[in-house]
Amino acid sequence: MNNILKEKLNYLKNSRVKSAMEYSLLAGGKRLRPKLLYGVVKGFSKNVEDLDNIACAIEMIHTYSLIHDDLPSMDNDDYRRGMKTCHIEFDEATAILAGDGLLTEAFYLISKANISSDKIVKCISILSAAAGCNGMIYGQELDMFFKDYGNDFNYLKDVHKHKTGMLISAPLKIGCILSDKEELLSLFEEIGYKMGLAFQIHDDILDYTCNEKELGKSNSDIKNNKLTSINTIGIEEAVKLKDKLYDECINILKGVNNFNSNNLIELILNTKNRKK
Repeated sequence: MNNILKEKLNYLKNSRVKSAMEYSLLAGGKRLRPKLLYGVVKGFSKNVEDLDNIACAIEMIHTYSLIHDDLPSMDNDDYRRGMKTCHIEFDEATAILAGDGLLTEAFYLISKANISSDKIVKCISILSAAAGCNGMIYGQELDMFFKDYGNDFNYLKDVHKHKTGMLISAPLKIGCILSDKEELLSLFEEIGYKMGLAFQIHDDILDYTCNEKELGKSNSDIKNNKLTSINTIGIEEAVKLKDKLYDECINILKGVNNFNSNNLIELILNTKNRKK
């Protein structure tokens, strides 16, 4: 997908900020969110023009969130995806601007997608809600100030729902919009929330059982004494819950009528078995 992502930024003027945007965007990663979008649309056998624009926009917003999450004022991480974090490789001001740039240009890409204006508005509405102050940003706030708000697993689930689950639900819901299946929005949203919680519990487990070299990123939650599933429900319960949530997602998908769930189920199984 790197070639597509790089192509989508070709129109930008060459600059230090553009270099920083490309540095973080093209650093690899699971590309989970674009794959979820493609999986939904393929599952409904739809042929959507300019699907790449929307898929890239979602990945750009995810990458922006990682750049800002790594900043000294947030988690203060040195490594991400086996590489120096953006603010370490460049500088803090450039990293902030690179994140801002990815967020802004993502919506520009969607606005240029070759789909109906009605669907463009709906896609932008879903994605902005997921990334905004009632979504990912709210989750980031909860994550930053957990000591002031609470110290239990229900609180942690709220963090994960907003910080991770909503941006995982977004491509699933957008896939429904593009496939003319709006009646399934709430069902796919539920899958996204379950995946988001499972994904973050999985991250907690890996942080607890692997070192930074194996993960390719800093174990900042441990370093910062963050609230995690390990220190709230324990490693054994965390593993059980992670597997249960992934399995529930698969079972829901199997029950969707006139939908080929094979691609999404394979993606969920690969995510369930990931090692980093």
